[in-house]
Amino acid sequence: MVGYDPSTQGTCPSPEEAALAGSCAGMVTRALVSPFDVLKIRFQLQIEPVSSQRPGGKYLGLFQAFRCIRTEEGVSAFWKGHIPAQLLSISFGAVQFASFEFLTKMVHKMMPYDSQTAGVHFLCGGLSACSATMVCQPVDMLRTRFAAQGEPKVYHSLRYAVTTIYQTEGALAFYRGLIPTLVAVFPYAGMQFFFYNIFIKLTAPATKTGNLGGHLTSLVCGSGAGMISKTITYPFDLFKKRLQVGGFEVARAQFGQVRTYRGLLDCVVHIAREEGVRGFFKGLSPSLVKAALSTGFMFFWYELFLDVMRSLREGRTTNINTKEEER
Repeated sequence: MVGYDPSTQGTCPSPEEAALAGSCAGMVTRALVSPFDVLKIRFQLQIEPVSSQRPGGKYLGLFQAFRCIRTEEGVSAFWKGHIPAQLLSISFGAVQFASFEFLTKMVHKMMPYDSQTAGVHFLCGGLSACSATMVCQPVDMLRTRFAAQGEPKVYHSLRYAVTTIYQTEGALAFYRGLIPTLVAVFPYAGMQFFFYNIFIKLTAPATKTGNLGGHLTSLVCGSGAGMISKTITYPFDLFKKRLQVGGFEVARAQFGQVRTYRGLLDCVVHIAREEGVRGFFKGLSPSLVKAALSTGFMFFWYELFLDVMRSLREGRTTNINTKEEER
């Protein structure tokens, strides 16, 4: 179970262990779900309908988009922007889980609430994700630019991208889309931890943590929590992506129509007027697959890495005690 648990004080992770487990979980998860992230971003940035029944845009559906990208750009295109994406996942996972463990511990010590209730996990999960977002937003913006560009590439390396964006668009460009990101990430992450807490407790009598069954349960419960959370908060993710590619219109021209938005409200109004309510959910299908996999794997790997570190810690303690007894 993630979060501070006073009944297992001897096995609670330290902030360093939580950060390490979170970063490792983010790294492995990102490598596995990157193709779905690329598909989701391409769908979100397409102005025309993403539908085979109303052709007009470059991408018409999940499988058609997969074939199109593979044919035109190669298999490696599904890992475009993978370096900034990995930096994002590693840093985000470290900050989020370390903050979450810290916040749930503070709630237990300073407030009359049980740190293992779903409501506490919602609040602490949202706040920890906002903290991670503030730290990682520039990397997320770079990841979006790399995933969104086609051929020929505008940015040939991470260093070139950082230099070019800073010189041509200014430092604030790295924080484009921050407001909708924060608005979306608090309830999204909060609901991830909220539903994960509920699902884990529902399955608790049948499984135990620290074994294969417990880790598989984490995978399933995390997947369900991710899909529910993503569906509810998805439009804000789309708004963020549209705002992040502002000033990047040249590289987007080959994919179809492009738009420039003056801000969040202008973005919402234009999408509603030109694309309808369905426009707010473009890219939802690959996003749900990605959310199920990423959230499920995130909790799976986090719990697994914590168990590994816990076992190593207990092994070291046992060895020390044995040596002291021998003396």
